[in-house]
Amino acid sequence: MAQPDTKKIFFENLSGAGKAIAVLTSGGDAQGMNAAVRAVVRMGLYVGAKVYFIHEGYQGMVDGGDNIEEASWESVSSMLQVGGTVIGSARCKEFRSHEGRLKAAHNLVQRGITNLCVIGGDGSLTGANLFREEWSGLLSELVEQGLIEAKSVQKYSALHIVGMVGSIDNDFCGTDMTIGTDSALHRIIEVVDAIMTTAQSHQRTFVLEVMGRHCGYLALVSALACGADWVLIPEMPPDDGWEDKMCEKLSANRAGMKRLNIIIIAEGAIDQNNRPITTDYVKDLVVKNLGFDTRVTILGHVQRGGTPSAFDRILASRMGVEAVLALLETTANTPACVVSLSGNQSVRLPLMECVQMTQAVQKAMDEKRFEDAVKLRGRSFENNLKTYKLLAHRKPESELPVSNFNVAVLNVGAPAAGMNAAVRSAVRVGISEGHKMFAVSDGFEGFSKGQIKEIKWSDVGGWTGQGGSLLGTKRTLPAKHVEKIAQQMRQHNISALLVIGGFEALECLLQLYEARAAFEEFCVPMCMIPATISNNVPGTDLSIGADTALNAIVETCDRIKQSASGTKRRVFIIETMGGYCGYLASVGGLASGADAAYIYEEPFDIKDLQANVEHLTEKMKTSIQRGLVLRNENSNDNYTTDFIYQLYSEEGRGVFDCRKNVLGHMQQGGAPSPFDRNFGTKISAKAMQWITNKLQETFRNGRVFANTEDSCCLLGMHRRALVFQPVVDLKDKTDFVHRIPKEQWWLKLRPLMKILAKYKTSYDVSDSGQLEHVVGSRPKELDAAVAM
Repeated sequence: MAQPDTKKIFFENLSGAGKAIAVLTSGGDAQGMNAAVRAVVRMGLYVGAKVYFIHEGYQGMVDGGDNIEEASWESVSSMLQVGGTVIGSARCKEFRSHEGRLKAAHNLVQRGITNLCVIGGDGSLTGANLFREEWSGLLSELVEQGLIEAKSVQKYSALHIVGMVGSIDNDFCGTDMTIGTDSALHRIIEVVDAIMTTAQSHQRTFVLEVMGRHCGYLALVSALACGADWVLIPEMPPDDGWEDKMCEKLSANRAGMKRLNIIIIAEGAIDQNNRPITTDYVKDLVVKNLGFDTRVTILGHVQRGGTPSAFDRILASRMGVEAVLALLETTANTPACVVSLSGNQSVRLPLMECVQMTQAVQKAMDEKRFEDAVKLRGRSFENNLKTYKLLAHRKPESELPVSNFNVAVLNVGAPAAGMNAAVRSAVRVGISEGHKMFAVSDGFEGFSKGQIKEIKWSDVGGWTGQGGSLLGTKRTLPAKHVEKIAQQMRQHNISALLVIGGFEALECLLQLYEARAAFEEFCVPMCMIPATISNNVPGTDLSIGADTALNAIVETCDRIKQSASGTKRRVFIIETMGGYCGYLASVGGLASGADAAYIYEEPFDIKDLQANVEHLTEKMKTSIQRGLVLRNENSNDNYTTDFIYQLYSEEGRGVFDCRKNVLGHMQQGGAPSPFDRNFGTKISAKAMQWITNKLQETFRNGRVFANTEDSCCLLGMHRRALVFQPVVDLKDKTDFVHRIPKEQWWLKLRPLMKILAKYKTSYDVSDSGQLEHVVGSRPKELDAAVAM
């Protein structure tokens, strides 16, 4: 983390010197907007540009004066964890008029601003694009009116626009996730989890209304995340007669010993005739037809409030930096673009293509072309809907295919939040595919002891919101018990294995693959789903459980920093888990605004530590009151958390004092985040569909025989796609001594954390987004898009 020699991170033509960038938030607020503003300001200043706040959105641009304020490094301190937008947002009728845009142009030219970063929804971005198209004409009018000099037209000839979508509804086409959506899902799931406990007590039905006037994303994904009995969204109105079907479903669930029902409705939910479906209508329906004790809860603006989630902070920070890069690379002929996320990768998309696609969704809904509306929403939305239908609505036994295959599912390694959601999904998809599903308790140790039992559809009800591993999990590898495991495979006629776990799960599959030579029982399709808070499994960018752990770290860091509020200057040294993998420390550091993060993958010495202390001391003297330093538990054998704490305490004497915290197993506990619930659900569904295909491919002469490399795979997320990779191919990509992949994508985020902490460092722009087109911009393999 030392402050290295200053390096130019861009080529000369990408320098920000002499440029002025303005950032504004417009339309509705969304958690994470402040993180985006902070990233734009600090990256802009880092490259040598002047950066301005425009307060109160377009209204501030029209009014000018103090509403347009030059930003400094310190002016965005302590805003990362704040919800809403601290620079204000307002809807502006005046900007919709030509006269209003003329005033806005005058105010920008007076300050030399020709680069705009707009954070808002489709209306705000459409307005920005119109402003850009009119720009040269507006300048000519200002010259005619004598408000600016003629040479200003030449000097400020082009207005450059880059947009970031801030909207909790996730209703903007072209991006997998908009800023604020994940935080809104956190608010919804917190409420639903709380409601489920009281509903369970009184055997009640709850009807919940969530935001989404024109888009059902929040309703759909929260229904998927909590296992709701029924969901109503505007993109897919229920068929006529849905009322009876819903009541039948609720009644059947109660008959199956379920003590509660959850119905989630988007505020814009409609029927096939475009008539609104309200919460009161649904409540009255349930009471009249079933006599169930029913309550209505309307979440309202709770969904917009609160602190941003770790996902939204990281997303907004990455997008803010990408926006500045995009502005520096624009020319007079570059169309206005939106910086976006596809899978785990930044992309840039033409702004108006995204807007037109978004408007096309509404048009399709108005014309009752609902299937088209779902497809236009994107592959992620479509996949969410398919997965929900698959898991929530059980087909009658007569409609199920008959496969006669027994599939076993087990957890291996340390517990990770989201494992239970993955097991639930696997069991229900497997049953829908016609398989008989078996649950193995306590990993391969339990397998060897015969702790195997059939698991039914109703057995996994309510599992999505449960933390830890309900099946039980152990780190025991199969090599010692391979004969007993083979015997159990034979005894229970197991035709396929689904293993959910961390690095140990990979080692298990490698051992079972090697054992195929001696035991034909292992010549069956085997698939691994990565689930570990450490995110140290090769072959995948993300693992189930890592997001929940990140949120635990970020929430704790927020509280720890707040504990020093009103006291003298203080630095906190925080130790995170992760083994030798620095993912939690690095990404947690980025999300919590850390000044340094020490990890094994980036070696450091005493000179680096000294440089960090000096850098932090200087910042403490001039600008900040609280500092945060993260250390991965195995980052260095000698520079321990105690050593770093004592070093900072001694060297910072007279400027700041120090405190240390070891977060420990709190990172492993708790209810899974919405991200982990949905990632686990969707990746597990895809794994089971792969297993079904492999079983059909390898069934010959009355038995399954699969001994090829591609029949023993890991399913992971790689950049923009979910990819099946043979585990033997991952051996060369793995450091087995330190239990980490040899290449890790998130290391490219570390310079971003350093830049935002005011370090001079090099920044690799090779992975920055390239301008693409909305149609056809998604790879075919990306069936689940990002987990959400």
